[in-house]
Amino acid sequence: MPLSLASASPARAFPDAKRSLAGLTRAELADALRSIDTPEREIRMRVAQLWHWIYFRGARDFADMSNISKALRAVLAERFTLALPEIVAEQVSTDGTRKWLLRLDPIDAQDKGAEIECVYIPESDRGTLCVSSQVGCTLNCSFCHTGTQRLVRNLTSREIVSQLLVARFRLGDFPGLARPTDGLVPSGEDVRAVSNIVFMGMGEPLYNLEHVENAIEVMSDGDGLSLSKRRITVSTSGVVPQIERLGAECGPMLAISLHAVRDELRDELVPLNKKYPIRQLLEACRDYPGVSNARRITFEYVMLKGVNDSPAEARELVRLLKGIPAKINLIPFNPWPGAPYECSDWETIERFSDIVFDAGYASPVRTPRGRDILAACGQLKSETEKLRARARLAVE
Repeated sequence: MPLSLASASPARAFPDAKRSLAGLTRAELADALRSIDTPEREIRMRVAQLWHWIYFRGARDFADMSNISKALRAVLAERFTLALPEIVAEQVSTDGTRKWLLRLDPIDAQDKGAEIECVYIPESDRGTLCVSSQVGCTLNCSFCHTGTQRLVRNLTSREIVSQLLVARFRLGDFPGLARPTDGLVPSGEDVRAVSNIVFMGMGEPLYNLEHVENAIEVMSDGDGLSLSKRRITVSTSGVVPQIERLGAECGPMLAISLHAVRDELRDELVPLNKKYPIRQLLEACRDYPGVSNARRITFEYVMLKGVNDSPAEARELVRLLKGIPAKINLIPFNPWPGAPYECSDWETIERFSDIVFDAGYASPVRTPRGRDILAACGQLKSETEKLRARARLAVE
């Protein structure tokens, strides 16, 4: 479907803006309350109240927070907002996949408002939101469209959590909100539209580990958004020194962007491999805190025609993963304009999957989703920038 822009206005200049409380951690909410001279003895109670209204009830206005005094609500409204990132573009695929391009608030006078993507993928038994952790990326993986975009900065934990809040509002996933009427979102009593989170969007999460961990703590807090950490997956291209820390400090599910069984090929596909080769990466996986048959590591393997899809490579993959509680997620390559690869033939993917499955590993083939809406990571951002450039040329 054609790309539609929600706003064609220029990026906003950095304003003396009110700070948004939506997406903050408990500690950050406490600091915000102290900044308006809230008595210390009230801080814990007030944080709990704000937490309930923002993350459980989905309040968009301080006036709705009925158990907070009118005087405090007035001060909160004067000093803060509950604003979320602006939706610049939105696309809905025929298969129900939804993709949003979000504009973040400027962080300083030089910042024009960075843009990121998040993607929602509905299935019969779940709804998965793929979130970004950085604006751009430094890793330059040769099959990844985001790798063609320079790194601008890390996202804050608030900006990461805000992606989930935007999705839940758009999908009617807070009390009193209606679900979309297209029938492509899971529905029913107590059925969540967003039940799973994957850090598989723009950026390398482990290069922004502190903010990623803080965001996960907000998402998994039982008094608010209440997502189980077993339904939150962090995918890494292999930042080996941070893998153990992620598991010890935070404990989400782990996914490894593997894609090759030989260092020479992985050096090309995932250049980070030159620093942390396959052997070191798999050792870190074996030592990941909490790994077990009940908490298996997912190994992502994009299927590239004639590059990494031979039966010999399937057998070597099985050999490499011996002893690691794992499942192998085979991903048909999602082409993007100018991509140097093609997707493996379906028969080739099935043969590869059969070899892995026969060795005792779950080897689901990820169904291609959203191919009609620029679903490869980073494509919507790039296409939006092209449309803006064309619009500027048209008026010059």
